[in-house]
Amino acid sequence: MTEYPPAAAALPASTSKSTGTTWQITAWALWDWGGAAFNAVMTTFIFTALYLTGDDFGGADKATATLAFAMSVSGFAIALFAPVAGQRTDHSGRRRLWLGINTLIVVVLTGACFFVQPQESFLLFGCMLIAAGHVFFEIAGVNYNAMLLQISTKKTIGRISGFGWAAGYLGGIVALLIVYFALIKPDVGIFGITSADGMTYRAVAVFSALWILIFSIPVMLAIPESKPDPNMPKVGFFQSYKELYRTVMHLWRTDRHTVYFLISSAIFRDGLAAIFTFGAVLAVGSFGFKPGDVLIFAIAGNVVAAVGALSAGFFDDKFGPKAVIVTSLVGLLISGGALLFLDGKNAFWVFGLILCLFVGPAQSSARTFMGRLAPDGQEGEMFGLYATTGRAVSFLAPQLFGYSILIFGAQRWGIIGILVVLLAGLLLLLPVKAPPHER
Repeated sequence: MTEYPPAAAALPASTSKSTGTTWQITAWALWDWGGAAFNAVMTTFIFTALYLTGDDFGGADKATATLAFAMSVSGFAIALFAPVAGQRTDHSGRRRLWLGINTLIVVVLTGACFFVQPQESFLLFGCMLIAAGHVFFEIAGVNYNAMLLQISTKKTIGRISGFGWAAGYLGGIVALLIVYFALIKPDVGIFGITSADGMTYRAVAVFSALWILIFSIPVMLAIPESKPDPNMPKVGFFQSYKELYRTVMHLWRTDRHTVYFLISSAIFRDGLAAIFTFGAVLAVGSFGFKPGDVLIFAIAGNVVAAVGALSAGFFDDKFGPKAVIVTSLVGLLISGGALLFLDGKNAFWVFGLILCLFVGPAQSSARTFMGRLAPDGQEGEMFGLYATTGRAVSFLAPQLFGYSILIFGAQRWGIIGILVVLLAGLLLLLPVKAPPHER
């Protein structure tokens, strides 16, 4: 059995290295900028929301149910493979290589969505492409998050993480604007593309694939390959699960606060995801927004979230990630609670944007919290566990959102379900020992 040092004890080793160059940090953040085309354009606002779950694919109910089933399978696959994938890149020293391979697979799967024609017989094919792309995007993200520790120190990890999150939000805005004005809004889009045969949205898939590909190239050129750990044994694929079990058991014996953080962050991150998942639904169904209003709010919300993530990075480095997360969750609970009792577009604009302001810092500092805890040489494995625990409870907020609507009889009261999840994550985080940081 391989013995590992306690997670919190690993940080001092990182102080011997320096922060990456400006080019390295920018190149790293550009991967997040490019990945926004998959998250924002393909899976959130455009391809699945406006095309794949439309009437051409058998009706919204059937299409949405099929997509939900496919995404649930992808969540199980991420939970199963993410930690082992991270562990094996730690052992082999091929983090950049596997980031590139998994990103390229996402590009291919995204581009293949061009072949999803507006017919019910293509529904399963389209859902499978999106779900598979989600799996490889998350696994690529494990290596991407672990790479953060190659270009940061304890003094700078918060700012650099916040810069990456901000780049992702802003990249999503730019990609959405290009898609909307070049393809969706005009009757005849760029290159003479029209809505006939679903070509508008199929062209969006090609654009997204190219966007991801172009902005993933800099990180492959700027960040050096990670070095293999000579103390880590080389094991087979199935043996990796035994090593993973030993790692978790070792963490439980030597540093339970890391385990506690994985549990608490899984819960409050599910609440953060629910804000984006159901925000547009609530805006239309409960606050009188029209579809065009939602797009405008989405752009404004991403700008505010980017500003929040970028600015919170400085507070993260000064006060530590736990303080930023706690403050953000309290802010989310207050602003979300206000929306329970206020009506109208103006109320949603004000408190909805406040929600966005706190979401970015919570997401960014959760990543730096994990980065500060990760033992040297186990960054990929720990971020794999981070991804896995997040998937393990991804059903929680959606179910409580739905149950709250059923119990109280109105869509607006679904907010209670999200607030309960955020509060539970906050209460579980409070007793967790904060990782060391430098002021």
